[in-house]
Amino acid sequence: MKLILNTTLLILILLVYENKTFALTDYQIRKICQKERKRLNCIKNLKNQRFNLLQGNRIEIPVIPFKR
Repeated sequence: MKLILNTTLLILILLVYENKTFALTDYQIRKICQKERKRLNCIKNLKNQRFNLLQGNRIEIPVIPFKR
């Protein structure tokens, strides 16, 4: 019984969150690119990646190390 319940919950979760993507807003993009040297290129690249993400294409996500 527990196995059936777990599998149905898993399937339900996968169906509900299947096509939801959270792209950056214009304000967040400008804030991220504020410290970059080539600010306009950074904004252009992030907007292109956002467009590709919303279209359903795969994108590369760079890993930025956390600084304390």
